[in-house]
Amino acid sequence: MPNLEMLARWVFFAGIGLGVLGGILWLISRIPGMENFPGTIKIQGGGVTCFFPLLLSIILSVVLTVLLNIIIKMLNK
Repeated sequence: MPNLEMLARWVFFAGIGLGVLGGILWLISRIPGMENFPGTIKIQGGGVTCFFPLLLSIILSVVLTVLLNIIIKMLNK
């Protein structure tokens, strides 16, 4: 069944991608001062604290978009 084999590959690579993404997020969370970054929403309650770094997310998105566009243009030459 070639369709099942293709699905298995996609699930495998998606799992690897999620693992890498989780590792990157874990490392980013270890950077001191991240909770005090401007544009960060902090919600506390019931013994749980959540940080939502909105400004940092926008900055990372712009930087990664520019880098990926540069890499793609270099590969297409």
